[in-house]
Amino acid sequence: MSYVVYLAAAVLALAGILLFRRPRNPLTLSTCVAIALGALVFICSAPLTLAAVNDLTGIPNFGAPLTYGMLTAYSCALLILLINWRGGPRERVRLMVLRSMAAYGLLVIAIVLLFALGDADTERLRDLDTYYANTPFVREMILLYLLGHSAATLTMAAVGAKWAREVGGLLRLGLWLIVGGAMVDVTGFQLTKYTAVVARWTGHDLDGLSTTVAPPMASLAALLCSAGFVLPRLLPSLAAHWRGLSDHRRLAPLWSLVRHVSTSPKPPTSWWDLPQTRLHWREVSIHDALLALAPYFDDQVRVRAEDAALRSGHSPHEARVTAEAAMLTDAARRAAARQTPLDKPSTYRLHATQVSGTSGLVELARALHRSPTAVRENTVNAAPESEEPHVA
Repeated sequence: MSYVVYLAAAVLALAGILLFRRPRNPLTLSTCVAIALGALVFICSAPLTLAAVNDLTGIPNFGAPLTYGMLTAYSCALLILLINWRGGPRERVRLMVLRSMAAYGLLVIAIVLLFALGDADTERLRDLDTYYANTPFVREMILLYLLGHSAATLTMAAVGAKWAREVGGLLRLGLWLIVGGAMVDVTGFQLTKYTAVVARWTGHDLDGLSTTVAPPMASLAALLCSAGFVLPRLLPSLAAHWRGLSDHRRLAPLWSLVRHVSTSPKPPTSWWDLPQTRLHWREVSIHDALLALAPYFDDQVRVRAEDAALRSGHSPHEARVTAEAAMLTDAARRAAARQTPLDKPSTYRLHATQVSGTSGLVELARALHRSPTAVRENTVNAAPESEEPHVA
């Protein structure tokens, strides 16, 4: 059981690390704090950790108020996260955060005091809630931490469900994951704990609900809630990086053709550089190379290639891009052979230089990759037999 709990804590910690980019942003900071406290709750509640804490302090069951205090702080962090997520006037947000911290701070103090007043000399690593369910002061401590956690999760579920009906997209998905996690916590963790404790009050034994059912349900609930908080903020960034990686790869044929004429300085790069950084440098370098090759652009090559593409059944736009690929291939060949530029260079502007982003460059690279040999063959075959090859 301890290792499963540690695994859940590690997953939560990883989610917090991935999200921790702008610590001064209140929403990012409160999200990371909530995730970190959730991970600490799992670490503290593991039987191995409880035994180590008890041995270290020399106080039987000292790990119990420590875990309950962490869980209470986690509950408070969830409320603060909701407050920051909702936003509003800064003073109002600040006041609500301070009120939440004060209320749950008093709750933590009460938990510690009740444990100190109670008699819990027999170490219980897995079933403390039910074993001491009838012990004065300890009983109140158990009930108090459960009520504090219930208040936070029920509030989170109610507010999340309300907001989910007002928004869409990834934010809506995240909110429903939070609501689902909260309901799993309420029904799978809290309700089973309440049932097991009340059963002890009435002289029955349902300890299995508290020791067997509640822990994995708490892990599942925390993971769902963390996914709900993280995914709306992480997925767009991951999608952008994936698109950057894909576009960087698709530009490879175009870059291979023009890289020898680019004068754009290459920045220091490492294998861990973000795909978007690599894509930006390749895009800038390609545009620099296209500018350097412009004096070699031959309109006759482009026109012949476009006519050949149209006769082959290509659409006007496809024919244009195919013709531009042919003209660029010819220009790159001339530049590589160190031929002099044309006396009257073309004033034609490539489609790739007229659109924003990398879409135009990707189209041009696709045209080169699709049939680099056919482009040149169509250009040659389309030329009139009586026409002499152009000599720069």
